[in-house]
Amino acid sequence: MTKGILKRLFGLALASLVVALFSSTPVRDWASTPAHIRLLEGHSTLLKLGLPVSATVITSNSHVATVRGNPDSRAAFNLKQPIEIDSLTQGDTDVQVKLFGFLPLKSVHVSVVPDIRVIPGGQSIGVKIKSNGIMVVGYNLVKYQQHSISPAEQANIKIGDVITAIDGRKVESVEQAANLINKAGKENRDLEITVLRSKSQVKLRVKPTWDKETETYRIGLYIRDSAAGVGTLTFYAPTYNVFGALGHVISDMDTGQPIQVKEGQVVHSSVTSIDKGESGQPGEKRGVMIDEDNVLGTITKNCDFGVFGHMKKAPERGLMTEPIPIALAEQVKEGPAKILTVVDGQKVEEYSIEIVNVLRQKYPATKSMVIRITDPRLLEKTGGIIQGMSGSPIIQGGKLVGAVTHVFVNDPTQGYGVFIEWMLNEAGIETKASKAS
Repeated sequence: MTKGILKRLFGLALASLVVALFSSTPVRDWASTPAHIRLLEGHSTLLKLGLPVSATVITSNSHVATVRGNPDSRAAFNLKQPIEIDSLTQGDTDVQVKLFGFLPLKSVHVSVVPDIRVIPGGQSIGVKIKSNGIMVVGYNLVKYQQHSISPAEQANIKIGDVITAIDGRKVESVEQAANLINKAGKENRDLEITVLRSKSQVKLRVKPTWDKETETYRIGLYIRDSAAGVGTLTFYAPTYNVFGALGHVISDMDTGQPIQVKEGQVVHSSVTSIDKGESGQPGEKRGVMIDEDNVLGTITKNCDFGVFGHMKKAPERGLMTEPIPIALAEQVKEGPAKILTVVDGQKVEEYSIEIVNVLRQKYPATKSMVIRITDPRLLEKTGGIIQGMSGSPIIQGGKLVGAVTHVFVNDPTQGYGVFIEWMLNEAGIETKASKAS
């Protein structure tokens, strides 16, 4: 056998050995161990290195986290067994694994973040929002002599614009805008209208026109200054007196533009009927607001992740009355889970679902996981996920992990959920360590 053949055989044998080694379970476990993990304060996690060796495990700051069974933060462990890390207080530390006490094998940075506990919602709520400015939702023709015109459209005011000022004066209601328009018409002068368009301010001039039918001056616009609807409460955080709901932005029904909140309220609501969802036709909860004088909370933010604001106490009729832990984004797993929601009256019930896919998001996004309704009762009643169910809390392993956000139009049994961490951050609850080690 020639030397060349021997070299090739040796190379193939070596390559096969390397492939076998790196495809083995212990090496895969070791390689898949993340370089950075987060822990809720007072909780623990397992490092599964899976190597058939003993090594020293050291934590650089034993005040932040320790290795279970080793308060001195230094010990020799059989790496075939998981190493349990206990978090003690907020901060950062490094867990270092060393062969023979000096040869680095693995280093994992551990960040201990606040132990956040919230009360899951599920209650049906009424949401009332007053917009920060007057929303332009359509054109309305004004009869002028022999023609019908929209002076605002001719002045390049666009549907989706938000009127923030008229003649330099801030406008806060439809009635105020109508009065200012009529006043300028009587004075036979142009109006300077300031609009917010794609986050930029634009100033336009338009002259009101006398409308014989209404006997008033108009500029030919349909405008709106508020919105209302029903949805689902996701959580109430008693430590912070804040809440989150819906899991998605509230947009104007005509323009599709997000509503900028000036002020808003959350009140009780009751589900009166269900339109069952079918493929190609999403279903819907139908409900009414009740006891509107009993304001549950005030809304301060409307964003991609839902509506958020202040709430002094947990609303009544919740299925859970005590706070439960939350799961950080990377702790959410594929597998069985539950949602809390209302399909009849004000009764919150628990239903089985499956988290079928978890998207590992580096940055907040509303589509964090794919979920499937598996509970026969809910499928029979609603056909799956329906409008009005958005915001329903998702619970897995005794932790609040997220909220329902969207339905698949062609398969109402499935939809998306958002990580609860992203909603908490929008509510002003940080999931970062408050102090460094």
